[in-house]
Amino acid sequence: MGHRNADAVTVTAAGADDRDRTAPGESGTASSPASLDLNQLRTFLAVYRSGSFTAAARLLGLSQPTVTAQIRSLERRLDRELFERLPRGAAPAPFADELAARIVEPLDALAEVAGHGGDSAAEPVHVAGPAELLSHCVLPRIAPLVERGVVLRVATGLTDDLLEEMRAGRHDLLIATARPRARALASVPLADEEFVLVTSAVWAARTGGAARLAVDGPAVLHGVPLVAYAEDLPIVRRYWRHVFGKRLVCKPAVTMPDLRAVKAAVVGGAGFSVLPRYLCLDELSSGALVLLNDPDDPPINTGYLVQRPGSSDNPHVALVRDHLLESARGW
Repeated sequence: MGHRNADAVTVTAAGADDRDRTAPGESGTASSPASLDLNQLRTFLAVYRSGSFTAAARLLGLSQPTVTAQIRSLERRLDRELFERLPRGAAPAPFADELAARIVEPLDALAEVAGHGGDSAAEPVHVAGPAELLSHCVLPRIAPLVERGVVLRVATGLTDDLLEEMRAGRHDLLIATARPRARALASVPLADEEFVLVTSAVWAARTGGAARLAVDGPAVLHGVPLVAYAEDLPIVRRYWRHVFGKRLVCKPAVTMPDLRAVKAAVVGGAGFSVLPRYLCLDELSSGALVLLNDPDDPPINTGYLVQRPGSSDNPHVALVRDHLLESARGW
């Protein structure tokens, strides 16, 4: 396709029933600006953000052939290819990145204004993330919004699974334990979680606790049962590499895919573990858990707030998002 100056693009709002003003097979000319259909731009942005024609169709409530037809029509008008069709999804062409950067803010702002104009009942805000973080940090902060009319639907799970569900349109906001690799999903750093090495008071007394570990290193924990989130010990292994510079060679005595349950087992005397500090504050304060190590450079993990493409149509999504970004400073 030929190349056109992107600065020559202007946008004209159109109603939902507007037809494509360009005849099939006809493209715009480079000598005059293109008048673009607002609905086509919304469709483009949904495909760009979701990375899929199918997912965009779900988000917009359209059929997939309609989405495909709108994108093809927009490509003809711009005389540019916007997406590379892949077996699974669609990859944005370089010009698509440029176009998205130019239209995302005005389209999102327009959608938010339109969302404030309706009198219908509030749509739910679908929030997802790790069960522990949602329970201890997220829900206590956003709960007061319910009194302001916000309706919440909360789901828990692993980040990769939740991201797939978000692409399919199931979640509006997601707390992810890693930055999404897909450019189509907008994400911002939310908060850092610090990991700590802990055990019960009983095991601390038997091993000599932090004082002994400072002298003899992690070898003092040999013989102490390990309680972990998963069989492959992702959190504990990372702590060992980061703090001790050693590879952990140990099999867990207890595993359970819920850090709250891991904490409960350690408090009960099952052994030692590595947990997020936010999850242990009360137990460390009361003495139910004992800190075995307090390094100057503890391992941390950054959580990201991810927003579903197109979810700004619901004004309460922006309200919850902004509230989370503000309150996360105190986590």
